[in-house]
Amino acid sequence: MVKAGSSSLTTPDGAIDAARIDALVDVLAGRRGGGRRGAKDREVVFVSSGAIAAGLGPLGMPARPRDLATQQAAASVGQGLLIARYTVSFARHGLRVGQVLLTADDMMRRANHRNAQRTLEQLLAFGIVPIVNENDTVATDEIRFGDNDRLAALVAHLIRADALILLSDVDALYTGDPRQPGARRIEHVREPADLDGVRLGASGRVGTGGMVTKVEAARIAGVPVVLTNADSAAPALAGEDVGTYFHPAGARPSSRRLWLAHATTGQGRLRLDPGAVEAVVRRRKSLLPAGVTGVEGEFSVGDPVDMCDESGGLVARGLVNYDAGEIPDLMGRSTRWLARELGPEYEREIIHRDDLVVLATEQSLMPPS
Repeated sequence: MVKAGSSSLTTPDGAIDAARIDALVDVLAGRRGGGRRGAKDREVVFVSSGAIAAGLGPLGMPARPRDLATQQAAASVGQGLLIARYTVSFARHGLRVGQVLLTADDMMRRANHRNAQRTLEQLLAFGIVPIVNENDTVATDEIRFGDNDRLAALVAHLIRADALILLSDVDALYTGDPRQPGARRIEHVREPADLDGVRLGASGRVGTGGMVTKVEAARIAGVPVVLTNADSAAPALAGEDVGTYFHPAGARPSSRRLWLAHATTGQGRLRLDPGAVEAVVRRRKSLLPAGVTGVEGEFSVGDPVDMCDESGGLVARGLVNYDAGEIPDLMGRSTRWLARELGPEYEREIIHRDDLVVLATEQSLMPPS
């Protein structure tokens, strides 16, 4: 899985840089096998930014617009130019590409999430190189990824990638501004403490990401992640010591739990008493009606809902088994009582443990000393 940002694909004035794209495609095609008979095929998925940036030149814009409607217009113009460039470039190696445009809403809705997974798997089965991008032409502020680093991390997990390469305009993560003397390359990140005191830069001129989004992407990807620049793509794919290597933290989470934690937004909130927080977070139990003390928002059966402690702190998220309007009458009741008084269909959890992901750490729940 390889992701390239806008700054790696465009000229200083925002136009598509054909030479840079060709150079990067040469690397990806070489890893893929290049369509050569007898070459060992390796599956490659490419997440490409650059649609909005590519549309700036044709629209006569000197810089990325701030308003959403103009960004969408630029993306509409630029996306066609971008995929056409990739089609021509990969064709030099006998490879065909397929365009996959996603919004955060596609990842949030379980059915759309599974459809995206099946599409990518089928493209790979046909020997096609998927080119993935956010669907900027229709995404609204409420359903945007905001940057393709997060999109790449989620898709890497979606397709069970072996590794994710994030290509930026800098060759690694540094302890400070790499343009300043004394800044040191961070070779490995094994845990959050390795980044204590490191200042993470903001986004560039034509992009929306920055080091903050790349570190966050590495945290949620669940696979080894290498952060480097486009010029180092080949050695990074070959496993050489370039850039910054983020080690995956612990066991790889299930696709369902990663989807719940990072691709969904709570459609409402449930307030839990201390016993329910203990059961959900530490003992990994289902959320029962007896432990719920409050409900906020409008949601329906199957929606993702945030679970909070008594102070409002987020502790977990899960798919709810009741509509918001039903829960007030269930709060504080045992499932046995509900089944006896309301019927056997009410003898079920508010959220089953298989449908929830814990977002709080045990340390965060410790009372202050």
